[in-house]
Amino acid sequence: MPTKNSVDRRGFCLRTAAAVFALGLVPQAFAQRSEVVTVYKSPTCGCCGDWVKHLRENGFRVEAHDLNDVSPIRRRYGVPSALASCHTAMVGGYAIEGHVPAADIRRLLRERPKAVGLAVPGMVIGSPGMDQGKPEPYETLVFDERGHRVFARH
Repeated sequence: MPTKNSVDRRGFCLRTAAAVFALGLVPQAFAQRSEVVTVYKSPTCGCCGDWVKHLRENGFRVEAHDLNDVSPIRRRYGVPSALASCHTAMVGGYAIEGHVPAADIRRLLRERPKAVGLAVPGMVIGSPGMDQGKPEPYETLVFDERGHRVFARH
């Protein structure tokens, strides 16, 4: 027969667990832990390092690999040269090219569209990792083998 203390302790644990799930903390933590962003970047590019920092600050686990030439990685993962930037990443089976905001990556992983990945072509001032200077409007593009379309506007 359970004692009064064991019943109170069990009830407390159940209420605490329910509150954590209701706040969405556990599902968010599991989602972020389950997806590692593997980044391929130049060892001398400061903005690439700043983008990695942006991802980490937004809860992503990042494995960064320094390469002198990222273009073979870009080709391997199906990133069109017209959408190229300074670094390429992989997460959840998707290619991420350039300074894509963490929120866009989260949305991609949540919605799981049929696509090769996301890209922010070039190096747009105001995109994550490119924080110096007056921010410019830019678009995150979703792309596949047939082309690309706007995924988000910033």
